[in-house]
Amino acid sequence: MIRKIIHIDEELCNGCGLCANACQEGAIGIVDGKAKLLRDDYCDGLGNCLPVCPTNAISFIEREAAAFDEAAVEANMKANSEKANINVNTDINTNSIEGTQGVKKVFTGCPGSMARKILRTSQNPKEDRNRVQVNISSESELRQWPVQIKLVPVNAPYFDGAHLLIAADCTAYAYANFHQEFIRGKITLIGCPKLDEGDYSEKLTEIIRQNNIKSVTIVRMEVPCCGGLARAAETALRNSGKFIPWQVKIISTDGQIVDNM
Repeated sequence: MIRKIIHIDEELCNGCGLCANACQEGAIGIVDGKAKLLRDDYCDGLGNCLPVCPTNAISFIEREAAAFDEAAVEANMKANSEKANINVNTDINTNSIEGTQGVKKVFTGCPGSMARKILRTSQNPKEDRNRVQVNISSESELRQWPVQIKLVPVNAPYFDGAHLLIAADCTAYAYANFHQEFIRGKITLIGCPKLDEGDYSEKLTEIIRQNNIKSVTIVRMEVPCCGGLARAAETALRNSGKFIPWQVKIISTDGQIVDNM
């Protein structure tokens, strides 16, 4: 049947997950960092997801689609509810959070917004007291200001001959040795594709095009919404018309390098 149904523009989607949270029928999910309509028959066509999208990536279209199936939606919600009541341990590797009465609730929103505890090697107060505390003062490796992509001038003199670091905001907090391993010897630009408005690719394109950039290192978090930063940088490299060595480093939420690209 031809009916009204949502359409998600992947180019505009930043993977924030707000639409998935707003969809009471569970029709939307985050797949590979992008919002996806998972099943046509889960979409009722009312559009609760439209007003929450920060990038206007969702619109209505009319096309051939299965009719809204309320029974299928109820069955899916019941199945998810049963999964939520399974008694499993909550740790940094599970996509669940503990409710106020100890019931495990399945987290269905953006993975970047999921609350979790990070367990370190020693969280025993007695062990911590017995440890020898060595205070080593480390000097900052930051070589310029400002650092926000939105604020930095396109023709700043420090871009000449620079090795460029384009990093997600959270990476410096998650990765303990960030200054020494990533910032040292580079010009640093940071941003958050989930919280900042607009697309970074145009400005990054001009920075690379108008300056003598020697290399580009992109450091992002493993959460899907952070992929927008890498995509913007890769688009900028492609649109600049230059052939520059580049690499992507991915940091896990517990502070490990999980992938090199």
